[in-house]
Order: sequence, then C-alpha cells, then structure tokens
Amino acid sequence: MFDPILVPLDGSMLAECVLPHVVATGKALNAKITLLHVLDKNRAGVSTQLFDLLNWQINKTEAKLYLDRIGDRLQRSGLQTNATILDGPVVESMTDYAQSQKMKLVILSSHGYSGSRKWGIGSIAHKIILRAPTSVLIVRAPQLKEKPYGRILAPLDGSWRAENVLPILSQLARIHKSQIQIAHVVKTPEMARLLPPSQEDNDLSNRFVARNREEALLYLEQVQLQSALAGIDVKPHLIVNNNAALALHELVEREQIDMVVLSAHGYSGNNQWPYGSMANNFILYGKVLEFRDGQLSAKKSAGLERTLT
Repeated sequence: MFDPILVPLDGSMLAECVLPHVVATGKALNAKITLLHVLDKNRAGVSTQLFDLLNWQINKTEAKLYLDRIGDRLQRSGLQTNATILDGPVVESMTDYAQSQKMKLVILSSHGYSGSRKWGIGSIAHKIILRAPTSVLIVRAPQLKEKPYGRILAPLDGSWRAENVLPILSQLARIHKSQIQIAHVVKTPEMARLLPPSQEDNDLSNRFVARNREEALLYLEQVQLQSALAGIDVKPHLIVNNNAALALHELVEREQIDMVVLSAHGYSGNNQWPYGSMANNFILYGKVLEFRDGQLSAKKSAGLERTLT
C-alpha cells in the first residue's frame, strides 16, 4: 500500500525527529525505506567560498557516512533501507526523485536545517509538500512521543475521497492498538447580513441544521460498520459549527489527538490546486502529526460522491 517510503534528511536534529515514525510506520506497513540527502551548492551555510571539487567530494563523503549511520540504526529496528545522495536544488531534486522512483509515501519533518521558527511549517518542507507526487506524513518538529499513534483522528465530510484514508488508518491502528476518532462537522448556514436575522430566518436555519445533523448521525454509524474498521476502537464526533476547520482544531486539542489523517481533497474535489481548504489548513496550522493521503486521482473518484443533504 505504502511501499517504498522516502525519508528526506538534511543532517539536522530537527529532520531526524521523523525517525521514530519511520520505524513505526515502516514496520506496520512492511515497507522498504529510502533515505535521501540532497547536496545543494546554493544552500546558505554550506560554504561561503567558491565551491570547488574537493570540497564537494568531502561533503558527499560526509553525507554518505551520515546516511549509513541512520541506515544502520533503522536496520537494527528491523527495516530494509537504502540511501541516495543527489546534487541540485533541494525541492526539485526530492520531488523529482519521489516521482521517478514511484515512492508511495514521503515522511517529512516540518522543519529542518534552518531551524524551528514561529511558523507551523518550514519553507522547504512546505514547497516539498505542495509538489509531492504522493502521500505525505508530516512530523511536527520537534515531536518525540512515547506513543505517537494513541489517538488518530479522521475528519470525514461525507465523500468517498475523505474515506479513502480509512484502510491505511485501520492498518496503523491495528498494529499500534490505536483508537480511531472520526469526526463530521455540520455547518450552520450563512444568512443574509444586511439586517439582523428574523425569527423566520432562525427557524429555517435550525431546521436545516437539524436535518443535516440527522443525516450525519446515520452517516457516522455507516462508517463505523465498514469492514476496514472491524475490531477497532472507534469514537465518533458530530459537531455543529459554522467554522469546520476551527472546530476540528479544537477537537484535536480537547481529545489530545496524536495524528490527523486527511485526504488531499474532500467533497469539493477541486483538483485545480494540490490540496483542498481543509487539508491545506492542517498543513499550515496543525500542531500534531498529519498524514495527507494524495493517492486518489480525480479520474478514479469522479462520480463517487456521497451527499449529506
């Protein structure tokens, strides 16, 4: 399903925070691991002098020794690994390699060589995520938890695209004995703002929410009956809120969620951009592990949407 797995490393401690998750995910999925390091002449701090062949060869040797040490560490955990060193721009080199080698998953630290800053994700990591041709597991740096998959949240919007994450989610949950929490947000409708809403407007809004809430309850019950979730501890959440993203972030904090698993696109299914609004929100502002599944193509998913009226 997610084999092989690509793990970009830049030599920093922050980037290495992904390693426990590489072990946990790689063993759960029985996947081969490719460690990747990119040598970029233009990266600030590599050399302030004119790059010469000798310096370049020294850096390449150091990079190989570094990846060999990481590879030995992962192999002692029971994983099959190989290492690759590339020359060139970091983002383009990594994403082109992932595509050419048909990588099924990229495990990536939110921050690396440049350090952890106030932003939720570093600029290099963000660019890689936007260009990545496959699924991505984003590890918030630094994030070292003893049990990183205790509670896993899957936001569901009623679409088959959103449910596409359930098989991988259930596989991780069975291996790590995790609780899966599924959540659906019923949005309150927007009303005309030129005048304060009348009683009739409020009654209409309440009927609309009540109808959608009833349908959403049935939907969550149907999801729990799926064979992929058989035998797994599943906790459903039905939330009424006019801001779905805010409601889900509050749920993550309240339930002490360890990982959020999202499809790149949900019900809207607009593939003009790499991510839908919800996935993009969690990439930028999430504080826990994010697993973005981008494998479901537009062609495969067209015409397969469920609708919650």
